[in-house]
Amino acid sequence: MRNSTCPLQPSLATSVALPVIYALLFPAGSFGNILAAWIFSKQAPTKRTQYIYLGNLVTANLLICSTMPFLAAYFARGYQWNYDSVMCRIANHLGTLIMHVSMYVTIIILCSTALSQYATLKKNSDTQYSQAVNENFYRCVLEKFRQPKFAKYLCIIIWLTVLCITVIAIAYNVQEKDMEEHRQCYNIRVEAGEFTTRIAASVATACFFLSFMTVLLSYYSLNKHLSKIQKNTCLGEKHLIYSTVKRNILVIQMILTICFLPYHIFRPIFYVLLTNNDCPRLSYLVEVKNFLTCLAAAKSSVDPIIILLLDKTFKKSLYGLFTKSTPEHHKRNAVIFTEETSKM
Repeated sequence: MRNSTCPLQPSLATSVALPVIYALLFPAGSFGNILAAWIFSKQAPTKRTQYIYLGNLVTANLLICSTMPFLAAYFARGYQWNYDSVMCRIANHLGTLIMHVSMYVTIIILCSTALSQYATLKKNSDTQYSQAVNENFYRCVLEKFRQPKFAKYLCIIIWLTVLCITVIAIAYNVQEKDMEEHRQCYNIRVEAGEFTTRIAASVATACFFLSFMTVLLSYYSLNKHLSKIQKNTCLGEKHLIYSTVKRNILVIQMILTICFLPYHIFRPIFYVLLTNNDCPRLSYLVEVKNFLTCLAAAKSSVDPIIILLLDKTFKKSLYGLFTKSTPEHHKRNAVIFTEETSKM
């Protein structure tokens, strides 16, 4: 790497602000996602498609939260660690591996969830309007995303694929010989990666934009579909599912836009500008990248809040934890959860 010897100079934003942010996100995200996992495990039918996607999202969120203490320590003391130290290798290899695997699993599952929601709308549409979508092949593919067995295998494939790509990239970097005997852990090679890491990053970026455009097109197609229905009929109470589906896809689109889009727009720019040997400028670029990564990681901590605000069943289950209830009340809540998730 041409500028691998360029010493990075972390500012207070990196050595103080980032550790504080990760230190605050860690307990909030861990508690919220553990609580969400417990509520879903107690209330949700394990064979519901929506629960399969939510369960994998919560798992990915918990894995991201588990890396936050390592990331906080790395940004606070990484510039003092030796590159060959145990702490440096744990923070860079294990922390980076878990962070990026979980991040892209989250992105792809969010896209799959949006497709599942969109397929739900098509499933509940009247026959005369569903026939307007004459692409039978695409309808069959969409229907797959609603099937629990397909959702389970899809999530397994997503985890294995993302894990393999990330492990291969990191393994090649570990095998490459370092010509410098003494170097700080916080350096440009760690932050930018070598050739294999950049190839994996390019694949990951392309995967993100594919997922982003898929959700965007689903939302656009949904609006177009609802407009066509409204011109021919009045949406009654049985069509309230439409507004729910529209809201859920919009929330997914907002998450992808706010949390992940800035990072993936900046990353190609970051790699292009690395050819410059201006060390202060490189330090600034690395800090921008790390803050955008932190923004993406913050999504895992706010997920339980989003579920609480949008999911009435989750809110009722959470309320039930702090109130006394009878076995009949628990049974009634389980029935309500089953009915509502069958619509999702």
